[in-house]
Amino acid sequence: METKPLLLNCDLGESFGAWTMGMDEVVMPHIDQANIACGFHAGDHMVMQRTLKLAGEHNVMIGAHPGYPDLVGFGRRSIIHPPEEIMALIHYQVSALDGMAKTQGLEMQYVKPHGALYNDMMADAETRRAVMKSIAAFYRPVKLMLLATPWADEHREEAKQLGVELWFEAFADRCYDDDGTLLSRAKSGAVHGREKMLAQARQLKEEGTVTTVGGHTLVLNADTLCVHGDNTEGVQAIQEIRALIDG
Repeated sequence: METKPLLLNCDLGESFGAWTMGMDEVVMPHIDQANIACGFHAGDHMVMQRTLKLAGEHNVMIGAHPGYPDLVGFGRRSIIHPPEEIMALIHYQVSALDGMAKTQGLEMQYVKPHGALYNDMMADAETRRAVMKSIAAFYRPVKLMLLATPWADEHREEAKQLGVELWFEAFADRCYDDDGTLLSRAKSGAVHGREKMLAQARQLKEEGTVTTVGGHTLVLNADTLCVHGDNTEGVQAIQEIRALIDG
């Protein structure tokens, strides 16, 4: 029995200056949601402007992708911040993308934290509450994207108390640990090859589940599926996942 339709989202706009990251122009036609870096972990004013224009040309939903202030570490290193500082750094980045989008006649619709901020949000209740409070305090309603886990109902209730609407995401190319979290990148098999990636996308579409590293079936019921377009093989896989989702 098929589950609700899955959207496809991708982290984009992560180039910086003369340094290029990803294949945004090739990926954009195949996705529904673009998570656009806001300058703290990647991206800059020109990259943000170009990525927004590209999303507008392909009628792709726009989301802000804020992270810790860590260009050197690509936002993958945890940086301790008090809750009020987490709220401020999110507001700073999200407001930048929101204003740049509005200038092009576009609208930012959601926020997906990046890298270590995303992982910290999922692992630590205080960090997650600070992120949710930052979304709740934004001047207009926007959605927050969270990892789909066995604790989705609890997270939805946390968000509801603050008046925040959630989108839950799953990953096509990441292996899941038996506890419902993503398997650490430090462990073997954390990132799926093409065959496993396509199989996991198919399972998510048809069953709303993934098979964990230990062989257990994990129910996720995600709203959106994250894909990555960092290389030619990844882009080809996105095209195949798009066909699979639409088929």
